[in-house]
Amino acid sequence: MKPSDFAGAPVSPVRAPLDPVCVRSGSAPLDPASVSVQGYSRETSQASDTPSSMPMLRGLAFNVQNYSVHDGPGIRVEFFMKGCPLRCEWCSNPEGISPYPEPGSYPDKCMGATECGRCLAACKQKALLFTPEGTLGAIDRDVCIRCLACTRACLTGALSAWGQYYGVGEALDIIRKDRVFFERTGGGVTVSGGEALMQPEFVRALFEQCKAEGINTCLETALYVRPEIVDDFFDCTDLFICDIKCMDDATHRARCGVSNQLILENLRRIAARAARLVVRTPVLKGFNASDAEISAIGRFIRDDLHGRVLQYQLLPYRQLGVEKYASLGQEYPMQDFVGYEREQWEPDIRHFIDLLQSMGINAVSGNNQKLELP
Repeated sequence: MKPSDFAGAPVSPVRAPLDPVCVRSGSAPLDPASVSVQGYSRETSQASDTPSSMPMLRGLAFNVQNYSVHDGPGIRVEFFMKGCPLRCEWCSNPEGISPYPEPGSYPDKCMGATECGRCLAACKQKALLFTPEGTLGAIDRDVCIRCLACTRACLTGALSAWGQYYGVGEALDIIRKDRVFFERTGGGVTVSGGEALMQPEFVRALFEQCKAEGINTCLETALYVRPEIVDDFFDCTDLFICDIKCMDDATHRARCGVSNQLILENLRRIAARAARLVVRTPVLKGFNASDAEISAIGRFIRDDLHGRVLQYQLLPYRQLGVEKYASLGQEYPMQDFVGYEREQWEPDIRHFIDLLQSMGINAVSGNNQKLELP
């Protein structure tokens, strides 16, 4: 829904500040040196048993998932950080793109202005658009200033906040509760996104404390960051998980919004340090689902990375996160894309795996294959 869809929609001269990374695909590629780290705060927010010497940082995450089994070995706690400089058309986590907290709307949960109306009283910008029937329709994103007052007032979840701040101590408290699962399965903590390395100070402080407590750490990153940021994580990260979406730079710019050259250089950097590395490729028909594209990635892994990849995971595209786009007032970029049916992608993925294995690469289907760390 758009503001023009509502008769008599409220108008306000106040406009929200522009997000530096909220424009979807088709925007100009971002320079990683110019992407400001907006997601963390130095305000104090720590648990009482956290050492007083720990940096007083807060990280902004849009989800914390317990019992995660797909992003690293064993059972893990996974933090999904807000902010991402890429604009992948198939992104299933649009709520992770903006580096700021933001409201999401779920009109089906609304009780109505007559029975409730708490959000209308809370929103001083008059950014909430209601239908003629008196229920929530959408949020006028041009008017909303992301104060989240409406989400705090809402009792039903019709308005909810994408993004919550966590202190390092608060994050550790969540992680420690699952220590027994880590010990039994070889699990630990994974920080993903969005782009985890848009909040490097918070993530590094969290990983350093995890390492001090013997907790395995995994960093899932797109690697579109300055190389010196990557360098800061070699001593506190047990496993890197990174994508290679395609090898052609022009195609990468067109479909992901940025060049892939910095990403590939950072992958070479990780391999040169012999750090543990898992590489993934989302396989999409009409994008990279061909022998030529997959072989090109395979040659890069074999020749440029010297085969120093624990697993190369091929992930068949699935249409996920459509309802999240709707909650943010956005259209899903690939809503007209006709993807693979299972009976199609299974033999294709099997063929690609055979091709890659003939090149000496440990390729697997999906991200649920057991991963053993040397």
